[in-house]
Amino acid sequence: MTRSIYVAAPEGLTGKSVVALGLIDTLLREVESVGVFRPLVRNGHDAILDTLVSQPGIDQTYDEAVGITYDELRADPDNALATIVAKFGKLQGRYDAVVVLGSDFADVSSPTELAFNADIAANLNSSLLLVVHGHHRTGAEIRTTAEGALAEFTAHHVQVIGVIANRVAADQMADTLTELNTLPGLLVVAALPADKILVAPTLAAQFAAVGAELRLGNPDLLERESQDVIVAAMTLPNVLDRLVTEATVIMPGDRTDLLPGLILAHKSGSFPQLTGIILTGGYEIPPRVLELFDGMHQDLPIGMTTLGTYTSAERVFRLTGHFTSSARKVEIARRIFSENVDADALIKAVEVSPSEAVTPLMFGYQLNELARKDRRTIVMPEASDNRILESAAILLRRGVANLILLGDAVEIKTRASALGLVLDGVEIVNPTDPELVQRFAEEYARLRAHKGVTVEQAVEKMKDLSYFGTMMVHLGMADGMVSGAINTTANTIRPSLEFIKTRPGVKVVSGAFLMCMADRVHVYGDCAVNPDPSAEQLADIAISSAETARAFGIEPRVAMLSYSTGTSGSGIDVDKVRQATEIVRQRAPELALEGPIQFDAAVDPEVAKTKLPNSAVAGRATVFIFPDLNTGNNTYKAVQRSSGAVAIGPILQGLKKAVNDLSRGALVEDIVNTVVITAIQAQTPTGGNS
Repeated sequence: MTRSIYVAAPEGLTGKSVVALGLIDTLLREVESVGVFRPLVRNGHDAILDTLVSQPGIDQTYDEAVGITYDELRADPDNALATIVAKFGKLQGRYDAVVVLGSDFADVSSPTELAFNADIAANLNSSLLLVVHGHHRTGAEIRTTAEGALAEFTAHHVQVIGVIANRVAADQMADTLTELNTLPGLLVVAALPADKILVAPTLAAQFAAVGAELRLGNPDLLERESQDVIVAAMTLPNVLDRLVTEATVIMPGDRTDLLPGLILAHKSGSFPQLTGIILTGGYEIPPRVLELFDGMHQDLPIGMTTLGTYTSAERVFRLTGHFTSSARKVEIARRIFSENVDADALIKAVEVSPSEAVTPLMFGYQLNELARKDRRTIVMPEASDNRILESAAILLRRGVANLILLGDAVEIKTRASALGLVLDGVEIVNPTDPELVQRFAEEYARLRAHKGVTVEQAVEKMKDLSYFGTMMVHLGMADGMVSGAINTTANTIRPSLEFIKTRPGVKVVSGAFLMCMADRVHVYGDCAVNPDPSAEQLADIAISSAETARAFGIEPRVAMLSYSTGTSGSGIDVDKVRQATEIVRQRAPELALEGPIQFDAAVDPEVAKTKLPNSAVAGRATVFIFPDLNTGNNTYKAVQRSSGAVAIGPILQGLKKAVNDLSRGALVEDIVNTVVITAIQAQTPTGGNS
């Protein structure tokens, strides 16, 4: 039976759409299909609903998600509920679960609208997830608000599963949870912290509010969010003391003596990056001041308004922005929900049955959740590549890893600003830092003394960022490394082979791919490193690939692939696979294993019944070990291209620490996926290959 969950609030501006988004993400980790329904919408297009139905994994149109409008409610109140129930009925049967988003308290009095939402929830047979806002409220006040609303829904015989307080001040989080936990019968209780970015307006909205026109800077950056407003009418040193990240500075237009200092601070890397500047009073920037900016890359938007400073500040301070206004806000909303709501408790409360199938989308959500639960630090040496900066911004928004970029802080922040990216929270390490270079060189010389490496030679080696980044991992300054967007695979792997080395019991590094099929995830190895592995190496690859499967929540059932199944064939190649299978059985007797086995017998239950009827692996293998690189590399690409499978990798296996290689043609999403994979590998002491 399709379960529906009604996300409702007793008042406006609670941010319940953030909760609805988080609920959708949580459900999509467990079930194959989720629908969205909004019984009552504002007249005109609903931006929040549009955002929800456009999320990955939601397969429905905007119109299918709409019940009625406020105008339709007023025109025919007697028939309104029947219309909503009928439209919901058409939608419900198509999905494993439906998230119903309550109304916004836009056009009718709050008590009446709350009762109407309760009536809808009862008639849709939906469970209730109540959202109350904590803005400028104590924990006790939040509980009181929740109690009143819960009484209304209980009176309508609606099953209540939980209460979530949103936009709670940091110093009220603990008290709010304590107070809400006193409410009886709740399966889910959570508090989401207030976040400036989610309610931040864009610079374009601020310009529009004061009628400002762009005078300098990049117009593409007008869509960036502004987290704060600073009125600058003091001397430059005092202004610099008050700068905060992503602030808009409002200043009198005749104080253009401040402009050069503000722009230098923005570009310096030593001060917070600004969103923009608004000059008041209608004063144009003097030509001599403009000459200062000629020849320098000045991208910070600077606008001019004829309004006075007080009026401009008053209008800008009043502005807020919706969380639906940017992809960045949506990702941050997802992270906040994931970090503060117990997903397992929520799934249990909703009572949906987890799907046996695992779609690529479900697997992606599961990977992000795994990475967030035990966040690790990943170094990315190739910060000179814009793809790395774009990936870093996404990863920071998702909260799946702490990041270290190698390079000059001013240069990196300047390029990030020009790209419209915010890298707050990223650590930037200068690889020319003499103390670090000396420390790393001495350690490298010690580790490679048997090869005659001197400290002077080691200093030269540390100029290679792959070596520098790998040394950070070796010394515990980072938990893992992702490289290869610029450098070759050999350049990425070589430092690891030299001094990180393989884990105990493993003699070979190999490369596996996570192959995300339509309804399951497989592991393919080795598809990236070893051209013609020996039987001993093949056994290493099999054991490492099984551990990789476990690290990502896949039950390992290992198929040692060959052109022959069982004892039906002989020859050098099949004998190698047979020997490797026996080695694995001796080293890992607990492992579900079959080999030699052909690919069709490994994946097709009908073929398996004929060729290996008593096998625990045949027909249901999850880990596929190819006899050589030629076979593995071509097979993964053939499956990827012919079936539309998503291939994530290669994942380097067998190293003591988590290090992974990128293709030089990697897309931003490929880089993001590889960092997430690396962060998960780094959660175990041996890089996910223990």
